[in-house]
Amino acid sequence: MTDQYWTRLVAEYTAMMQLGAEHPNAIFPDPSLRSLLEDPVDGEADYTPPHVLTRDLTLGEGPDSFEIRVYTPDAAEPSGSSRPLFVWVHGGAWAFGDLEGGESDMVSREVAARADAVVISVDYRLARDGVHFPVPLDDVITAYRWAVANCEELGIDAARTVLGGASAGGNLAAGAILRLADEGGVMPVAAVLAYPTVHPLLPPASAELQACLERMSPAARFAPEVLTPIVENYLGAPVDDAHPYAMAGVAADLSVFPSTYVMNCEFDGLRASGERFAEQLREAGVDVRCETVSGVGHAHFARPGLPQARQSHADLAAWVSSQASLPV
Repeated sequence: MTDQYWTRLVAEYTAMMQLGAEHPNAIFPDPSLRSLLEDPVDGEADYTPPHVLTRDLTLGEGPDSFEIRVYTPDAAEPSGSSRPLFVWVHGGAWAFGDLEGGESDMVSREVAARADAVVISVDYRLARDGVHFPVPLDDVITAYRWAVANCEELGIDAARTVLGGASAGGNLAAGAILRLADEGGVMPVAAVLAYPTVHPLLPPASAELQACLERMSPAARFAPEVLTPIVENYLGAPVDDAHPYAMAGVAADLSVFPSTYVMNCEFDGLRASGERFAEQLREAGVDVRCETVSGVGHAHFARPGLPQARQSHADLAAWVSSQASLPV
């Protein structure tokens, strides 16, 4: 049976790849902004990630299996009696991405080294060709529970666990928190949502963000014709049918969230979702840190050599350390 949502997304993606910068959704009204966001910067190619110990593991069996990568600091002994745990989930529109690259591997290495933490990076099953919600979320929950259950072998303190993700991964981290709260078990002590999308339709932009959006391409601002096929491919259903576990921004009660760090990008249409979700969390009584990284577009972690990405590595690691009550 043909998967209408995946078929539509593939067609949109193929058209974008074929036309490149000439595709209508890729055209910037302000070409200078495109240059600012996309051109290489001095020193970017010189980035070298820190060395940490890694091992890849398979969780589950057969078609339900998926990979995780465990990152452990080089230091033989933790700075305390045990290390904090950081469970990290990559983005990629729920349909792309893996354990490699800046957003997955480099972020994991940076946090492991800087925060003296064990990091679990989750290579969840992607929303492709019949795979939809809740499959990717199931895998994040499974990986989280596996790490908590194996805390002694991993050398971690499960009570000092931080759960986070970027873009679609931030969405999955948010959904996982709601589900963990409902299902019971060890909750994360803190959360990190980097440039997340947690609303099926983007909330209205602030006046300041709207001024940015008017300079950006439809793809960069995640116009409805760009975002809706992505979201519906994840859901396997129309956007109006989004479950709170799939889109945490529609949840009635967000008070179960731990202290949360929302990291947005200045020139990113998804900033409307991140900013609104930070407001919703505050309204629910949750401690929130919400910041915007200046001068970057969506997914700056994918370019780890950017000065802003390097600073975000430091900020993220410091957050993990502070929330786990350890010095940076």
